[in-house]
Amino acid sequence: MKYSKIIAGTMTWGNWGKKMSKKEMGALMQHCISQGITTFDHADIYGAYTTETDFGNALKSSGIVREDIQLISKCGIQYVCENRDNKVKHYNYSKDYIIWSVEESLKNLNTEYLDLLLLHRPSPLMVAEEIAEAITILKKNGKIKEFGVSNFTASQMDMVGLRMDIDVNQIEFSLTEHSAMHDGTLDYMKTCGILPMAWSPLGSVFREDNEQTRRIHKQLGQLLDKYNATEDQLLLAWTLKHPAGIIPVVGTTNKDRLRQAMEATKINLELEDWFLILVACQGHKVP
Repeated sequence: MKYSKIIAGTMTWGNWGKKMSKKEMGALMQHCISQGITTFDHADIYGAYTTETDFGNALKSSGIVREDIQLISKCGIQYVCENRDNKVKHYNYSKDYIIWSVEESLKNLNTEYLDLLLLHRPSPLMVAEEIAEAITILKKNGKIKEFGVSNFTASQMDMVGLRMDIDVNQIEFSLTEHSAMHDGTLDYMKTCGILPMAWSPLGSVFREDNEQTRRIHKQLGQLLDKYNATEDQLLLAWTLKHPAGIIPVVGTTNKDRLRQAMEATKINLELEDWFLILVACQGHKVP
């Protein structure tokens, strides 16, 4: 695999979350690597355009060999904050902006290349030919290895994919947000050989207390001993069971939970258990 089975999401490592020091970030990177989590997911906007720099400084002083890890970043969202002179949140996928954004990410992350560049969200004004031109230049110059998208529908992937290869689509996917199983998104990706990555892979199970999440907790509780697992591990195992080969992007900075997330990749849910969990989420049997 080009990426680890679990990906560490860095959105809350910096100013949008834990505000970790350079030493703390370096230690967390080392811990991830020790558990087999070697892929780190970024976006230029994280921390209001500051987290890439914080991570890059930590990486530089960590002693980690660049070739031993994979770095993902996203571009395209123009965020309104003190670090950008934007009047409104919007998207920019012009050729010059994409190239400039990647060069900024490389500088901030203290690296010469990205293993994967993603377009962060689809724009109604994106021009596939212009995107393709930028990606061709970036690949030719060795600044990105692979190209992908994030939060794109099948038709949007089709439009962009006619001009260049799409390697990855990072989508919201979890037990409580599994619409991609039914709207053709995962079918399209499986058919076209596009790797799915899933952000927010635990969904709303631990964030909300409602009838649905209570049903889910009850069903998961009945399977804990059988699989010698925690509830969050079973939720990850549920996603990992899908034949599209979805890779979860986990946002936790807790070292124990990162270890447990990686251990979840060893759980193979039995067929009926997978459907029991789905039924608990839906509140009704499958059609």
